[in-house]
Amino acid sequence: MKLYVVRHAHAGSRSSWAGADHDRPLSKRGQRQAAGIAERLAGAGITRLVSSPAVRCVQTLEPLAARLGLPVDADERLLEGASGGDALSLAGELCAGGGEAAVLCSHGDVIPELLRAIKQASAVRFDEPVVWPKGSTWTVTWDGRAWTTASYAPPPG
Repeated sequence: MKLYVVRHAHAGSRSSWAGADHDRPLSKRGQRQAAGIAERLAGAGITRLVSSPAVRCVQTLEPLAARLGLPVDADERLLEGASGGDALSLAGELCAGGGEAAVLCSHGDVIPELLRAIKQASAVRFDEPVVWPKGSTWTVTWDGRAWTTASYAPPPG
């Protein structure tokens, strides 16, 4: 199974947003990145889309959800401040549930923790350097017993 780990697309700065950070939407640039992510992943055999409940994360997956006819399921284990172990637990559940591929969308603090947890749980080698800018995607492969490969795709556009 392939797991696509997406950092939410560009959402502008926290300091210029007047509302709750949880409600901060994608910027125009972020909307273009989300469309690019949908284009990139549309043919990947994805059967599940799981996102942090934060608006910017859900919005990052909405163009892909529309193309695939799938819902975006919110899971607090991907919310900003969540642990890498919690996100790894969710990844394990998705892999155990079968399917060809799934997408997780999260934040800049959770993604490196999740990648470290995957690396520690297996002998998978990561493209170096391990980076996670907004709108980027890591693809990790589960062979039924262990994480086996990991590759990076930069933000679209």
